[in-house]
Amino acid sequence: MSTDTLTIPASPRQEFALGVVHALPVVAGAVPFGFLLGSLAAKAGLSPLDMGLMSGLVFAGSSQFVAVELWGKGTAGLAVVGAILLVNLRHLLMGATLAPRLRGVSAPRAGAALFFMTDEVWALALRRGEGLAFAYWYGVGVTLYLAWLGSTVAGTLAGALIADPAAWGLDFTFIAVFLCLLAGFWRGVRSLPPWLASAAAALTVHTLSPGGPWHILAGAVAGGAVAAWQGRGRVRYEP
Repeated sequence: MSTDTLTIPASPRQEFALGVVHALPVVAGAVPFGFLLGSLAAKAGLSPLDMGLMSGLVFAGSSQFVAVELWGKGTAGLAVVGAILLVNLRHLLMGATLAPRLRGVSAPRAGAALFFMTDEVWALALRRGEGLAFAYWYGVGVTLYLAWLGSTVAGTLAGALIADPAAWGLDFTFIAVFLCLLAGFWRGVRSLPPWLASAAAALTVHTLSPGGPWHILAGAVAGGAVAAWQGRGRVRYEP
């Protein structure tokens, strides 16, 4: 066999560095979005310490936006926590897709890794395919975590300086990032049914219940159900 056909496994350090590099485009969108969240948090009465603790412990942008909005309206603490849990229920579906790559991994080790699971980290991990390594996962996750933590706290500190964050277009940055991630999952027309089902469900629920978090869960469940239906005949069973 020619040595040209041999593949030298990447070291954990190389995998981690690759994860950092792949996370940088996402960071470019996360930082303005985190700054926007921090600005809104300041207007809702949260301190930089409050924002730092929320980002450090929750680390989930969409649910944090919901929490800040509810907090600004004077909603009770337990209701805010419940809203965060509801929005993050989609992580159950996301985690299920990673289960084949976590077989044989101890629960504490898997739990520590899954703390860094966000939509963007999950998407990059899936794109990595069967070659996904823990070092790569941490490279992406830790990079995004630090950027998010720093940008949300910075946004809270500077919140009083920005009268209307949306006027700067900061609210569109993460939408652009998600569109880029979605484009990376395009596999032809078979990719459309789950996307369309997710969009239709989310838009319908958002129209019926504007301002609530239910549309996020509805979109995740609808898209996952259609994707599962599409793949029902492609599962191979081994004796």
